[in-house]
Amino acid sequence: MSLWNEKRRILISCARGTPGILAGEIQAQRCPVRLSLETAVETEGTLADTLRLNLSLRTAQRILYLFDAFPAGQAQDLYRRVVTLPWEKVIAADGYLSVTSSVDTSAINDSRFANVKTKDAIVDRIREKQGRRPDSGPGRHGAVVHLHWEQDRCEVWLDTSGEPLSRRGYRKIPLEAPMQETLAAAVVLATGWDGKAPLVNPMCGSGTIAIEGALIALKRAPGILRQNFGFMHILGFDRSAFEKQREALNKAALPKTAGRIIATDIRREAVAAAQQNARTAGVEHLIEFQACDFRETAVPDGEGVVILNPEYGERMGNVGALEEIYKQIGDFFKARCMGYRGYIFTGNLDLAKKVGLRTKRRIPFYNGPIECRLLEYELYRGSRKAGTEG
Repeated sequence: MSLWNEKRRILISCARGTPGILAGEIQAQRCPVRLSLETAVETEGTLADTLRLNLSLRTAQRILYLFDAFPAGQAQDLYRRVVTLPWEKVIAADGYLSVTSSVDTSAINDSRFANVKTKDAIVDRIREKQGRRPDSGPGRHGAVVHLHWEQDRCEVWLDTSGEPLSRRGYRKIPLEAPMQETLAAAVVLATGWDGKAPLVNPMCGSGTIAIEGALIALKRAPGILRQNFGFMHILGFDRSAFEKQREALNKAALPKTAGRIIATDIRREAVAAAQQNARTAGVEHLIEFQACDFRETAVPDGEGVVILNPEYGERMGNVGALEEIYKQIGDFFKARCMGYRGYIFTGNLDLAKKVGLRTKRRIPFYNGPIECRLLEYELYRGSRKAGTEG
């Protein structure tokens, strides 16, 4: 049986706080959810299945296909086993190889040792069988092998993504401290926005939330713009079949969104960057951009979703100066957004208290190592008013 058609374990990594959302996406792709971990979801499928998953999953970071698993109590066990694997059927002798790892074992003191030993075993095997060896280095633009070594158990995975899937290919101008595309997609999905009501995104920065919202509303596969994936460098890759699959996903997307998407930022350079990124993503015509103070953002009448991702003093900004901004967000919600569901993504719950509104939900997320919350506020119209934060 070809490796491309052999069903094996597939591990799909994601940001902390998002496995539940990712699991829903995996099930929508008609794949089973075997296990949910803190930063990953395990499913199963063929190597060919990873093509569709890489193109379609919005909140996934890396998609790993199991190549081998074995016990390894000592450092020499690693090389001895990996060198026996049929790498000449997986990686071209004239290709490029990168090895990544996650190591938690007393067998070695330095995870770099595991990387080097794994790389040596792979290239030694290919040299023995093919008479030459692939180049290797830290770049993930070719074949990528991932080693997971925990205690006395080793797993060797083929990283079918290569570069993280958060790198969609549209964000040419990221600005400072940008939200990753995969996290932005998770935030939009967590709100339950269906693409039919308006989506309003003041403080839009480089436009990632608005762009991911547009892709979700269009049901457009987020990986379509990517020109390089790890699976492309695994022997047996069928480019024509891949292009057909990408074209089918492209045709399945909707021609336009039903709900308006509005993105604003007080900085003109941020709006210009967001417009360029949206243009590259092919959704600029679907997003109404404006340079203005967030309080002047046009909010359509009726119901909708409004999302703000203000500074929260971890990487930029002064916490004292931000208190007034959070209070102004609360005033903006009450004055301009009644009838909407309001959301604030923040890593500072003390600042969030300045909003002055009672939260309906507090959804945990992580922005890198920073523990964050997506705070939901139900902004009622008329006599049923939102209560104050207790």
